[in-house]
This record gives sequence, structure tokens and C-alpha cells, in this order.
Amino acid sequence: MKLRSGAAARLLAGTILATIASGAYAQAVPETPAASAPANEATQAGVDAGNSNDIIVTAQKRTENVQNVPIAVQVLSGSQLEAGGVRDFTDLTKVAPSLIVRPSDQPVNASISIRGIGTFAFSIGVEPSVAVQVDDVPVTFQARAFADLSDIARIEVLRGPQSTLYGKSASAGLINIVTLAPSSTFTGRVNGLVTTDNEYTLGGTISGPLSDTLGFRVSANHNDFNGNVHNLFNGKKVNGRTSTSVKGKLVWDPTDAITATVGLNYIDGSTTYGRPFIRGLGSTAYLRGNVAQPPSVYAPGVVVSADNDDVSNNAPAGTNYDGFGQSLKVEADLGGPTLVSISSHDRYTLDDFLDQDDTSVVAPDNRQGGRFKSRQWTQEVRLVSPSDQPFRYTLGLFYADVTYSRRFIRGPSFSLANWYGTSGSKQEAAFGQLEYDILPRTTVIAGLRYQHEKVDYTYRDFIPPAGAAGYFSGSANDNFATYRLGLQHKFTDDVMIYGSYATGHKGQTYDLTTGFNAQRASGGPVRPETSRSWEIGTRTQFLDRRLTVNLTAFTSTYRNFQAQGIESFPDGTVNYRLANVGSIRSRGVEFETSARIGGDLNLGASVAYLDAKITKFPFAQCFPGQTLAQGCNPAVAPRPAFQDLAGARPAQSPEWKLSANAEYTPSLGSLPVKGLLQAAYSYQSAINFSLSQDPETIQKAFGITNLSIGVRDKEGRFEVAAFLNNAFDVQYYANLLNSRGTYNNQTATQAQLPRDFRRYGGIRATVSF
Repeated sequence: MKLRSGAAARLLAGTILATIASGAYAQAVPETPAASAPANEATQAGVDAGNSNDIIVTAQKRTENVQNVPIAVQVLSGSQLEAGGVRDFTDLTKVAPSLIVRPSDQPVNASISIRGIGTFAFSIGVEPSVAVQVDDVPVTFQARAFADLSDIARIEVLRGPQSTLYGKSASAGLINIVTLAPSSTFTGRVNGLVTTDNEYTLGGTISGPLSDTLGFRVSANHNDFNGNVHNLFNGKKVNGRTSTSVKGKLVWDPTDAITATVGLNYIDGSTTYGRPFIRGLGSTAYLRGNVAQPPSVYAPGVVVSADNDDVSNNAPAGTNYDGFGQSLKVEADLGGPTLVSISSHDRYTLDDFLDQDDTSVVAPDNRQGGRFKSRQWTQEVRLVSPSDQPFRYTLGLFYADVTYSRRFIRGPSFSLANWYGTSGSKQEAAFGQLEYDILPRTTVIAGLRYQHEKVDYTYRDFIPPAGAAGYFSGSANDNFATYRLGLQHKFTDDVMIYGSYATGHKGQTYDLTTGFNAQRASGGPVRPETSRSWEIGTRTQFLDRRLTVNLTAFTSTYRNFQAQGIESFPDGTVNYRLANVGSIRSRGVEFETSARIGGDLNLGASVAYLDAKITKFPFAQCFPGQTLAQGCNPAVAPRPAFQDLAGARPAQSPEWKLSANAEYTPSLGSLPVKGLLQAAYSYQSAINFSLSQDPETIQKAFGITNLSIGVRDKEGRFEVAAFLNNAFDVQYYANLLNSRGTYNNQTATQAQLPRDFRRYGGIRATVSF
């Protein structure tokens, strides 16, 4: 469904009216209890109102100074996101060194990796290795997270297993997104952006008290970008996006001890895709081996090169999506501990369509597409002790009921598919974390989570092979525990060292993809993936907390790694399928520093070194065209060709990654404005987008620089800046695909181009009142 501007306006107006109507029943400006985030926007963004050099987070489900948190966490403020050119979820790769977000033409195949660990598989039932939550609500369907990042207070990137507090989808880490809360006085803001390559964004926010006990915040944002790939077939731009989002919050504080927060969010959008050929397509790269269809016929006008941004597709490719979520958070101060209840519901629908042959010929004209639907209900209750006691605890219960469905059709010329599948998961968990100061500056930490989960599925193949069954269903149960142990010592108020050991768990699942059959059904669910991680770190601040230096070292092991592999069944049948195919070891060092120099210069830098290795993967798929000399063992019936990936580097795991930013805001004499100079730089060493080590899918090392110059009102009423993204016009790729199988087994490498594939500039402005 497309949300037109009139519908967006009606939705926004309805939300505001509902908010005003509710004000008749309440009386005060919301002041959250100790366990929740303050209403001041600077504090929400991660800055302590009492000390502008302190960063506040909720990484451990309680409000704390990040320098006192004994886990590896990076905090990204709204200004950092702005300077780094971050406007949607995939852009987070630029500013978080341990994080890689890889987009895909099918959002369910997109993946998030932290410390080289992510999800390298496709199935509607596969859960991610990196969890995402927004305002305490988990985002269970990963494609749902790939949306705009408007009205954000801060983003916390938690690295390493976080399963004890955050559940089974956080075996490699967590991205915690916190949106802005209502302000204590009536405020409004309008922001806009326009670029030299025809992107525009328009957003607005109103916030403030409706009465002495009720506050509200409503924001709306619209973004439109035609794309940076040219389709020669019809002259249109593709690889673009359009989205409209509306977010609302009501915070009611009927007494000094109780606060209730209602959250609403709606998003409606679409994307278009174009995958230019960047290598290959020689004269004999015939389409499906047909000598009558060389590249000059099926890709007329396309000049293959490393910086090619042309395609020739006669069918559209992209997605249409919409989602609506609601949440209710109630906090009750019990005269010491705080009782917190968080209820949520979300539904999301995504239609995807693709010109599967990537050509403009009439025959074969293969297309694919379908619909994803997800629906989730979650309920969390937790009891949080005060943070200023020598014995602290967080105790909780969690329940989730999540369902997915997928309709998929491909054809009519080759690789035919027509099926419908559903996947369900019900989770019940109890969790807790205890912290005890055994000495005035020494703390021991212990956390435990015990969870029961039931998964089920149905799969109907509408074109099963002759004599084969067309319908399957099943279910499975699992009970498991994860835990965390830690020791923390503060030498001074500004120097802390910690060590921890944590385990993670990624749940069992069924391989619901094209080709699901009786053998896959009889094999049962894929076993859970587990992780174990050691971590040691220091958190230090100097010069009246104007200089922060943090260092973390870690080593993690992931066993029963879930990925696409080769599996043999007792009857001799062999399938390419999702399976527990091996193990991975990930270890490295992360360094973060920031400095406030005077009152107008802020500097920051983060560096991550990663030594990641596959330790066991004996029957991995060979990459397209791989030879015996390159390690591909020939097929011996009934086993297809395979390779042993032991010793290889996992996909999406750069050895080095760094980001740096600077902001200078000098006074301009007697003028009522300050100058604004911002610079952001990100570097990434080479990675392979394919787990199979395909040499055609390697992204070489690159660095990107973004620059901004403008003015900012001293009272914070407005800001105007001109910016230049990818200032040195460095070409790189967001994803790579080896398509030689469709083109006569000749080199045919396609790329998904990032938003800043080419240098572009623009102007952004914000006006507040």
C-alpha cells in the first residue's frame, strides 16, 4: 500500500487530535522515574544535563553513565549521525567500526554483522545474530529495521553476545535505538534537506505538555530519492527510495510514582533496485547459453566497467512496504525498586518484485516476487533496583508471539518456484542480572536467562515434483539458558577496568526456502547456534572528563554456525540447505576516543581490528566457476561439489575499520550565530560479501569523507549547513553478486550501489521554536 500525502496528513492530524483529547484526563509535565530516560532532549541524546561530558545509556536496561557500563557499547548521537550522512539504517556502517550492514535486493536477505558475525542464510524462520530494538521494543523481523532514522535521540551499538538481557536474537550484539521523548516546554521543529542529485527530505516535530501530567511528541518525516542507477530501457532512475513515517509519544505522569508512555509508529515506503554489471559480460556471455542473445541484445547500451551505473531492465524491481506498531510502557516507583511493564504489537507487510534475468529481452523474461508479512506481540515485565545501592538487580519476565508468512513465485522461463510458507515462534523467558560491590570500588556481576521456545511451520509447494508431497508442517520445542559473569574495578571515578564472560544463543529454525521437500522436513529444525565470548576493557576519562579513551579486547567462538551448506540424509539424498555447518572464531581489539577542546571543538575516533576465522566448515558450497585448483572438490554421487572453508575469513569481516569525526562551532564576533564546520571520515579494509570466498564478490579497501559548513543560532533556534558527501568521489559497493550461471558461465558480476556511490552535495536546515 502506498501512503499518499493526504493520507499522511490525515494520520498526523488524527494522532494530534487523539493526543489533545487525552489531555482532558491528565494534569502534568512528565518527569520519568529514576529507571527511565529523562525528558530533556540533551539528556536523551546521551548527554548528562548535570555534566555535559557524561554520556548516558540504557544498555543494561537501567540508566547509567556509559563509562560505568562493563560491556562494549558505542553511543551515536543525532549530530554524529547527521555529520556522517546517516539517514537510514544501512548508513550505520559508516559510523560504527564493529558494525557492517549489508543491503540486498530482497530485504529478508539483508544482514547485520558485528565483529564479523552475522546471518549468512535466507529463510523466513532464520532469526538474526544481531538484535534490534526501538524504545525497549524488539524488532523481530529484520527487514522492519531497515527504515528511516528520524527523530532519534541516540543509538547504542552493543558488541558481543547480549542474550542474557536481550534474548536469543542477540548472540552477536544489539542495536538499541532510542527516540526523543516529549519536551518539558512546548517546542516545534521543522527540518529539510535537498541534494544536488534530487533527494529531498521534509520533517516536522511538535512536542510539549498538554497539562500538568501529560506530555506529547509527534513527528513526521518524508524522504524521496529517485536513485543513482539509470535504466536505459525506459530512461528512469532506479536504486532509490521513498518513505513517509509518523511517530508519536504520550507520556502521562498521574502521580509522582507512576509514568505511562504510549508509543505509536507508522511507516509507508517503497524502494527500487538496479544491479549494474561491473565486470564481465564478454561477447560469449550469452543469456541462458542462447547464442542469439549476446550482451548487445539483452543489455543494449550498457558499458560494463567498475563505475558503471547503467542497467537495461524491462521489468520493475523493488519493494513496497508498510508497518504499524504500538507500545505501552508503564513505570511504577515502589519506594526503591522500579517496576516496568512494556507491551507491544507490530505488523509489517512487504511486497517485493525483481527482474530476475536482469535484461530487457522479451524471452526469456524471468521475474520473481511475493509478499512477506510479520506480526508480533511482546510483553516484558522487569523490576529494577536503584542504581546507587551496593547491591543492584534487574529481574524480568519476557513473552513473545511472532508469526511470519512468505508467498513466493518465480518464472515462467527458468528456476520455477511457487510456494507459500509460514513460520511461528512463541517465547517465554525469565532473566536477571545481579551486581554486588564486594569492595567500595569492586563489583561482581552475574546474569542468567532461561527460555522456553516453540517454533512451528507450514509449507505448501504449488508445483511439487511428480510424485512428491506438496504440503508439510511441523513444530519443535527448545529450552536453553544463557549467562554472563563479570568483574569490574574502578581505580578512580574516571578509570575503570572490567572483564566478562558471556554466552549467546540463536534459536532453532526450519529452512523454509524454495525446494523444501520431504527430506528437509524429516531432518527437523536446524539446531541452535551458540556463542561464548571473553572480553576485557578499560574505560577512562581525563582532563575534567573532556578526554575519553576506551579500549576493549575480545575473543568469541560460535558453534553450530547456521548457514547455507550441504547436508546428506540417511537415504543418500543431498541438498543445498540451511544447516549447522561449522564454527567461527572472532577476536580483536576496539579503541574509542573523544575530546572536547574548549567550548567549540569536539573530536572523536573509533578503530576496530578484527581477526576472524572459520574454524570448521567441511562441506561448504563452491563459488560459481570454482575449480579443483581453487579448492572445489568434484561431485561424487550423491554429494555435490564442495569445498572446506576451515581457515577462511567469514563474510563481512574487515580486518580494519575506523571512523573519525570533528565539529567546530566558533563564535562569529558579535553576530547572534556561531559557525559550523563538520568533518566525518570512515575507512574499511577489504571484505568478501560471500561466505564461499568468491573472488568476484570482494570489496577492496576504501575511505569516505563527508564535509559540512554552515551557521548555528546560539540559542539553538535554527541551523543551516551545506554539505558534501563522499567528497573525494570514491566508488565502492554496498553488495556484490556473481551471476555467471545465468550468462553462459562467463564472468558476470553485479553490484548494489550505495547512496553515496558518487559525490553529491546539498543543503540541510532546521528551524526550532
